[in-house]
Amino acid sequence: MSTPTNNGKTTIKSSGRPVRALAILAVIIVGLLGTALIQGATSVKLGLDLRGGTSVTLQPRASNDSNKITSEAIDQAVSIIRQRVNSLGVAESEVTAQGSGTNRQIVISVPGDSGRRVVDLVGQTAELRFRQVLAESSALAGAGTDTATPSAGVSAAVNAQFAALDCTKQASLQGTGADAPTDTIVACSRTGAAKYILAPAEVLGRQVSKASAGIDQQGAASWYVLLTFNGEGTKAFGALTSRVTTLASPQNQVAIVLDGLVVSAPSINEAIPSGNAQITGSFTQVEAQDLANVLKYGALPLAFDRGEVQQVSPTLGSDQLHAGLLAGALGLLLVVIFSLLYYRALGLVTVGSLVVAGALVYLLFLVLGKAIGFTLTLAGIAGAIVAIGITADSFIVYFERVRDEAREGRSLRSAVESGWLRARHTIIVADMVSILAAILLYFFAVGGVRGFAFTLGLTTLVDLFVVFIFTKPIVTVISRMNFFSSGHRFSGFSARSVGLKSASAQSTSVVEA
Repeated sequence: MSTPTNNGKTTIKSSGRPVRALAILAVIIVGLLGTALIQGATSVKLGLDLRGGTSVTLQPRASNDSNKITSEAIDQAVSIIRQRVNSLGVAESEVTAQGSGTNRQIVISVPGDSGRRVVDLVGQTAELRFRQVLAESSALAGAGTDTATPSAGVSAAVNAQFAALDCTKQASLQGTGADAPTDTIVACSRTGAAKYILAPAEVLGRQVSKASAGIDQQGAASWYVLLTFNGEGTKAFGALTSRVTTLASPQNQVAIVLDGLVVSAPSINEAIPSGNAQITGSFTQVEAQDLANVLKYGALPLAFDRGEVQQVSPTLGSDQLHAGLLAGALGLLLVVIFSLLYYRALGLVTVGSLVVAGALVYLLFLVLGKAIGFTLTLAGIAGAIVAIGITADSFIVYFERVRDEAREGRSLRSAVESGWLRARHTIIVADMVSILAAILLYFFAVGGVRGFAFTLGLTTLVDLFVVFIFTKPIVTVISRMNFFSSGHRFSGFSARSVGLKSASAQSTSVVEA
């Protein structure tokens, strides 16, 4: 809304409520701070290049004749492992294939102290199969003491393997996933307490469409993994459970086999045509969630021999980190000095805006570190430094628009509002270009480039937010102060600063009509 003034110009009234905007900003800062305290986030998580982590090399080997080592199989394994790592909320991890041809290896590097757990998990083949139990025996008696009664379809050779299997040995509990789904096999339970003869697999892991972790609220509060099958799997699982319900124990049991080990072998009392199944096995919450995450993306096309797990030292070292932070601090200092020299007291608004933006970015780093596993790398620091220039550019666009309006004869209050109307479109367009570039980089790049893109996009969004909810309201407030509206020579709106040629022109531009 505008009204005419005595000098023929129009006065544009304030389009917002600056006090309300500043109050909203205060609430958001307090909310982020409270969230960080509730989460227990006291420091920003650093990435692999800044604090080191864990690295392991996986050497591929074919699990059976149908799964041969090829470049395509290794590329597929890299993709699946990367999805597994990302689903665990581990940011800035590195999953790469090294070498050439069939001699390629997969190297997994994960930041932080939790890397061993992640490496143990993502290296699993995750061959999930459902097999009917043909024979079961306690493994406590050791090998050579079992003479299972031959079952239909079980050969003498399989019975001999069953008698010789010693599940008390650690080597028998490694689980290779090298069994073919069409074979009748012998296998140990995951805990080593029992051993089984198992029929050929009738339901495969590739027929699982969804996996999630849950807790039994009515029982002993134990965790389990809930599976949902696709159409093919629903039909096969329904047929399997329907057939075994009429059989005597242990043939009425269906073993859930993961990488060659029996996770559980429940008795089936009635057919299950719904397409849902539960995997139980005295899981902890972490174990159930990890297993569900692994099963979501299917089995690896190859089995892997794990090399030595090593601790990775920071690739940059403290000197390089300090150099990067020093470069950022110097860039920030130069922006502040330029603002104060060129815009005088108005430059304090720039300083305040940068402080607010910095506080918001830091709090977001803390919260996101706990919420989604965000970690800060050198590439991320570079993205934040680039954003300093974007933020300063937004201030300059706005301040220069205000000066243009004052130079045309508007009062300071009117210039602040009309200048904002002209500047905000430019600010939005410029920031959106940076945000779109960050989005494209994030989705089409890998590794450290994604860290740069994420930080650049986040800090640019913060800049856009700060300009609208802090910078503009603060300028509106100071425009009502006599120090600025009177055109004081240190205010940044003096005749010389604005570009007017005479004091009379100054009084025309900055004194309210």
